[in-house]
Amino acid sequence: MSEIEYRLPQKRAIVTELPGPASRALDARRRATVAAGVGSSVPVYAADADGGVLVDVDGNSLIDLGSGIAVTSVGASDAAVAEAVREQVGHFTHTCFMVTPYEGYVRVAEELSALTPGDHDKRTVLFNSGAEAVENAVKVARLATGRDAIVAFDHAYHGRTNLTMALTAKSMPYKTNFGPFAPEVYRMPMSYPYRDEAGLTGEQAARRTITQIEKQIGADSVAAIIIEPIQGEGGFIVPAPGFLPTLAAWAKENGVVFIADEVQSGFARTGTWFACEDEGVVPDIITMAKGIAGGLPLSAITGRADLLDKVHPGGLGGTYGGNPIACAAALATIDTMRALDLPARARHIEELAMTRLRALAADVPAIGDVRGRGAMIAVEFVKPGTTEPDAELTKTVSAKALEQGVILLTCGTYGNIVRLLPPLVIGDELLSDALSVIEDIVRTAA
Repeated sequence: MSEIEYRLPQKRAIVTELPGPASRALDARRRATVAAGVGSSVPVYAADADGGVLVDVDGNSLIDLGSGIAVTSVGASDAAVAEAVREQVGHFTHTCFMVTPYEGYVRVAEELSALTPGDHDKRTVLFNSGAEAVENAVKVARLATGRDAIVAFDHAYHGRTNLTMALTAKSMPYKTNFGPFAPEVYRMPMSYPYRDEAGLTGEQAARRTITQIEKQIGADSVAAIIIEPIQGEGGFIVPAPGFLPTLAAWAKENGVVFIADEVQSGFARTGTWFACEDEGVVPDIITMAKGIAGGLPLSAITGRADLLDKVHPGGLGGTYGGNPIACAAALATIDTMRALDLPARARHIEELAMTRLRALAADVPAIGDVRGRGAMIAVEFVKPGTTEPDAELTKTVSAKALEQGVILLTCGTYGNIVRLLPPLVIGDELLSDALSVIEDIVRTAA
């Protein structure tokens, strides 16, 4: 990675209890005005952020291993992104691309055509959120195929809108009491190597899924398969080698649109630009968001031109989709990722973190599995000697880490997984400090 000049000191420094008095005061104001349904993982309020640190309103400097859920891969205040935003704001903030188009949208589409897997003719549409991208990918698949059924997977997470809740597997907190949900969504078994029967290969797991699809739905009724190449909220589940290519091949043979949901795993996060590249999978449509624009709201679908161009004019879009400020940020973000070679940096983070976490797992029976790719890493906690999930230990590790100035996120269908999603620009020394904190906490708590 090229040398980075950080604006803030890249160190962990706790100067008050956590949360401190200013955070507590803000939280009291929040409870009086913000709906209770909006949760926050960390009870401190941000004032500044740069590189791998977040500074709260009380002056505490915390190591950020969450990146706003894989968003701030280039850091939360990358200088190039900030300058691109300032320049664009000085010209215009909005025209609506569906009314008066502009070059920034076109340039982002050109970049995504070049970056996404495959050398086929592609088309792109821009939106605001990952859920919007997923909904529109499904719309395209249904229109293009004339079919209705959508196949999603165990442990999947695709969003919080009505259709994406139907695609999402976990009920609480995402789905409970929010139904009824969109119809014609069918859930199939995922390849989960840690919890699958011993010896099950990726191809065998895919064949199990394909058999179930053919028996329960029928190939001729399936519009699309949608899958996260590495599952996010469901537990950073990396399917066994062969699972994705086998599913993609079956989809191609049967005229089924293969949608790769790379909202969390995309944009250098897993050591390649997109996680599906690891096994050479070329999706028909790929959904993107999170790391695409350095923290500004932007999402996209890029896919085969023959699919996207089947949609009638006006059938896709939205008032804010491809906002010019977000487009400027995305172009600067992609330039930064290239200049710093952040895919390589993600692989370096994997090497540093996996070496230490796997050594820790060898000493701590409560760690059932350490997995992931690039800077998308998970530690799964279980009751020692079993595979029974230990959600309480997971909560303890996360809470104790915050007390010592490390922001850790949890995830998983069973709530028993700590995930590491550091900014890709985090320095080795800062990452090493965070790993030392995690090691000490786990050894003590477990």
